[in-house]
Amino acid sequence: MKLKNVRLLSWGYEEPESFLTSDEIEEELSELYKRAKLPEGRLELQTGIKRRGLWKKGTRPSSIATLAAEKAIKDFPREKIDLLIHASVCRDFLEPATAAQVHHNLRLSPHCMISDLSNACLGVMSSILMAGQMIENGAIKSALIVSGENAGPLIEETLNHLKNDPLMDRKKIKPFIASLTIGSAGVAFLITHSDLAPHSPIILGGSSLTDSNAVELCQGDGSTQGLMMETDSEALMIAGIKLSKSNWEKCKNVLGWKNSDVDKIIPHQVGSAHRLGLLTQLELPLDRDYQTYEQFGNTGSAALPLTLVKASEHNFLKSGDKVALLGIGSGLTSIMLGLEWK
Repeated sequence: MKLKNVRLLSWGYEEPESFLTSDEIEEELSELYKRAKLPEGRLELQTGIKRRGLWKKGTRPSSIATLAAEKAIKDFPREKIDLLIHASVCRDFLEPATAAQVHHNLRLSPHCMISDLSNACLGVMSSILMAGQMIENGAIKSALIVSGENAGPLIEETLNHLKNDPLMDRKKIKPFIASLTIGSAGVAFLITHSDLAPHSPIILGGSSLTDSNAVELCQGDGSTQGLMMETDSEALMIAGIKLSKSNWEKCKNVLGWKNSDVDKIIPHQVGSAHRLGLLTQLELPLDRDYQTYEQFGNTGSAALPLTLVKASEHNFLKSGDKVALLGIGSGLTSIMLGLEWK
């Protein structure tokens, strides 16, 4: 879908207080590594991830999202926010919507609509597309999209399982490797009609494709306090890149782009093998993308927006740049967006 009147007015993010390195994870799994004859350094070598963030135990996703949101809306009247979407994988509770808690924390207007939107790593990207259409159609003028991802419960459950299963071996550990790459972060995007932000980055539109035949390749289950996830990482990567290749053609058609038009690339932050495979298959240059997975891991729905913000902070993005956001999420779904940076 093509958008003409949607802008990214402002943003905010929140980093975790502490980080767990890949070396520290392997040290905790030292007995399993010895028994399974796994080489030290395997986790970082396979993924390119040096560390991933952890919040203090008991930190709520709404608290993380609120901290990021406060930064995003510090110069914007709260009473003018028409829609709030909480887009994390993580949430405070099953009911009510975690967006209700964020709405309360931020003291937003009672006229502000709220909703949780869950779509694995694509929650924020899905929210931009949906809220962007509402802005384009004149239903609303502004939307605040937030994410508060907390990897702590998943990593803790995974480590406990790996350490306490006496039958765990090289083969059985494979479905749990992806869980050890998950990180923590909070992000918030404020998107508005161009009337409110004529000089802000332009959200040009994008496209979405879904291959639900791959729904079983990555699945998580549990509660808001504890989660276990099993992933066929290799099959997921192959299926995800295949889907992304088709969606990239669709996205270019929507935006009227060719590969040569793309100045900068922000892919989802899964790891080094995924980045290389994706950009190679899409025939995009390897020197135009920005990465954060090495220092933050895969922060779920916060990963791509966090990377966009970090790229801006480090002057990677220049005015006039055409920026491709290449999202992939388990399910499988690919969402891709085009931005013109300002």
